[in-house]
Formats: sequence, C-alpha cells, structure tokens
Amino acid sequence: MGWKAAQKLIHHWKILRGDNVMITRGKDRGETGLIKRVIRSQNRVIVEGKNLVKKHIKQGQGHEGGIFTVEAPLHVSNVQVVDPVTGKPCKVGIRYLEDGTKVRVSRGIGASGSIIPRPEILKERATPRPTVVGPKDTVMDLVLEETYNKKTGKGMPDL
Repeated sequence: MGWKAAQKLIHHWKILRGDNVMITRGKDRGETGLIKRVIRSQNRVIVEGKNLVKKHIKQGQGHEGGIFTVEAPLHVSNVQVVDPVTGKPCKVGIRYLEDGTKVRVSRGIGASGSIIPRPEILKERATPRPTVVGPKDTVMDLVLEETYNKKTGKGMPDL
C-alpha cells in the first residue's frame, strides 16, 4: 500500500462487527445484513450472505477444487448502520451519557436519535486465548510472589 492509500484509512471506526447494516450501493442495494468481518487495513467490511461472487479454486493437497460462492468485501462507504427504531439507514454519532459512558447514537435526516447498542458478538474473541500453559508462560506462583513490601522497604535494591 502506498502512502496516499494509507492516508485515506479510517482511524475512528463507527461500524463494528455484528452491526445490522443496509447496503446503499451495488447489486445488493437496499438489502440488510450483519457484518461478519471488518478489514480495517482496506476500509472494507464483509456482510453475511451479501455481495456473493463465484470463485474458482484449483484442487490441491487436502482440499477439493471447483467453483465456490463466497462473500466479497464491500467498501465501508457503501453500507450504513440501520436505525434500531425506524429501521432506516442512518449515520452514527457518539455521545456521552450523564454517568460518563460513551454510546453510539443514530443521527441524520429521519433518524430517531436513539442509542445503537454494541453487538453482543464483540464480547467473544475471534481467536480464543490459549488455556494450556506454554513454555514461555510465567508460573502463577512466581506472579503472586511478593518481591517488594512498601511498609517495611523489604526488596528495595541498594542504590
């Protein structure tokens, strides 16, 4: 990627994985779907079951070849989040509530101004954390070992 393309990358994403979006341009215009994946390095999103293309895959070791239907990425400017109240596409704004929590709200012409909740799928990790202790992991006994006591000064190196 050149430096001009890198300048046009979106730094503050308002569309998240799991959002319900409407496609505004292309062959699937007017259809809604959930965002399956966000590709931030290319400013693109993959919508579940939309923008289907045929892909020719050559046969290799361990997999069959043939013609498969896959979801192609869409540019993020061609999708809009659906307003949870009106069901129409809207822009996404950010507001802070009285208690200081940051929320996404719908804005634009015909938008209700209601809060757009964060998708539940974001609580699950795409790649789960390893549960088996590896060779480079620190043993829990060493982590919990007290090396410095603030009250007694024990453990302070002599400088």
